[in-house]
Amino acid sequence: MIRLEPRERVPIWLAGIAPIVAIIVTLVLCSALILWAGEPVFQSYLLLVEGALGSKFAISETLSRATPLIFTGLAAAVAFRAKFWNIGAEGQFYFGALAVTWIGTGLFSLPPVLMIPILFLAGAVAGGALLYVPVVLKTRLNVDEVVTTLLLNFVVILLVSYLIEGPWKDPMSLGWPQAAPIIEQGELPKLLERTRLHLGFVVAIVAAIAVWFLMKLTVWGYEIRAVGFNAEGASFAGISINSTVIRTALISGGLAGMAGVSEVAGLKGYLTLDLSPGFGYAGIAVAMLAQLHPLGVIASAIFLSAIFIGADSMSRSSDVSSYIADVVTAVSLLLVLLSVMLVRFRVRWS
Repeated sequence: MIRLEPRERVPIWLAGIAPIVAIIVTLVLCSALILWAGEPVFQSYLLLVEGALGSKFAISETLSRATPLIFTGLAAAVAFRAKFWNIGAEGQFYFGALAVTWIGTGLFSLPPVLMIPILFLAGAVAGGALLYVPVVLKTRLNVDEVVTTLLLNFVVILLVSYLIEGPWKDPMSLGWPQAAPIIEQGELPKLLERTRLHLGFVVAIVAAIAVWFLMKLTVWGYEIRAVGFNAEGASFAGISINSTVIRTALISGGLAGMAGVSEVAGLKGYLTLDLSPGFGYAGIAVAMLAQLHPLGVIASAIFLSAIFIGADSMSRSSDVSSYIADVVTAVSLLLVLLSVMLVRFRVRWS
């Protein structure tokens, strides 16, 4: 008979090495798919690494793809830490994109040093405002936030579709459903010439550090962690559960909204319906791989981005499908969660 026994003390080395071992095991297991495709495993993985990190352009593409994942990963990590299950980062992403489109296409014009912060602030406010409705329903009426946040994703995407096909459609787009481009003062500057890597990546890193500081070194962060660890105990200690959850939700939605700003103002330049290939949902995987640690989100976002960018490159040079990236993401997530369980519990045979 197998039983799990909580560890009295978790060694630091074990907690640090467990996710790494989980990733290595993931790559070993996914080797079977590469062999099934009739390709050599080592050479295929080498192609994947070269496609993601083998040149300045490859690295810039990996970091560019990681930028929105850092924002949405932080959004999920903050919310999940308080056990508020925000599954609506995709909708909040697009709501932030709507805000930057509304303001950044000519509502007013300011120098870039003022315009860019205003756009990020507008996106954060929009994302937080969208999540305010589900969190109020959760705290006041005990409505399941998984359902409300998930369904709001589709409402927002339909709203985006209506706007870019109707009132906000760019007359210069030759019939393509897209909004007018962001004015030059609102465009995020490129970090490297002749690449797509932009200032949004720096903002994402700063956001991760700020969230880590908030969660680790402030009273708000302590209250968020306390509510997530034991809501009844936190309430007994005098912490307002509803106020803490609402505050957490607003931060989470704001971070997801900033991802939309980053993609519109930094990468694409205008709003389209295919702006996100699922960044909001992928952010959940990023947060779980990072074990909800804000600084770990940076590493997990870059890792997943490298897998997707590298898989695309690998598929162009071999018969291995780029969909192997989705398999690697799913298997790595499951194994990391399993490794977390084995770190916290000791397996006993009796």
